[in-house]
Amino acid sequence: MTKTRTQGAPTVAQVGLIGLFVTALVTAQMTASKVLAFELPMSLPVTGSQLALPGAALAYALTFLASDCYTELYGRRAAQIVVNVGFVLNFVVLALVWSTIAAPAADPSTAGQFATVLGASTNIVLGSLLAYIVSQNWDVFVFHRIREYTGSEKLWLRNIASTASSQAIDTVIFVSVAFAIAPAVLGVGTVLPTDVVLSLMVGQYLLKFVIALLDTPVVYAIVSIVRSREGASTNDTHSV
Repeated sequence: MTKTRTQGAPTVAQVGLIGLFVTALVTAQMTASKVLAFELPMSLPVTGSQLALPGAALAYALTFLASDCYTELYGRRAAQIVVNVGFVLNFVVLALVWSTIAAPAADPSTAGQFATVLGASTNIVLGSLLAYIVSQNWDVFVFHRIREYTGSEKLWLRNIASTASSQAIDTVIFVSVAFAIAPAVLGVGTVLPTDVVLSLMVGQYLLKFVIALLDTPVVYAIVSIVRSREGASTNDTHSV
């Protein structure tokens, strides 16, 4: 007998894309406080010959890949639900981090180091919260609006345009809040000099823009595979 898929049950692709989205989001919160530095073969405006960016740049870029795939496959409303639930989960991360910092430590000598490392993530989460809710919803909105004009054609245009514009918004909000505004207001972590903040913005955006270009074939591949498999599942269901 042919196996059937329960009507209305989430597919492997849906669960997988949501899982990728949430995993990348949480990883970004935990790794963003480390500033990475890469030497460049040439000197660029603002950054000079060294490209500096938050450690979360790659992980956060993956959230846009996941949301673009999800929007293309399941529509704007479904994608916005995922984005906004992810926004709420940021508060869960923040609550868990600070409850762990506040809990008694078996080894008090390491408690300060633990608080220093994870406490800085508060600035990261606050910067992410504001950047996230604005940029992710903008990404879904732009992707969907372009799709209204192009139909099922030009997925590459929807992916690049929505991701490039939303990543610019995300980068400016995130870096300014996480590395300058929040540390100054809360007194947690270090307020980075203006030139370093600008360098982080440029470095993070350049990486994200390159990823937006490179991940377009990946988006095409994921969408194509999912549509073919879900179409086959639907046909199997109807054949029973």
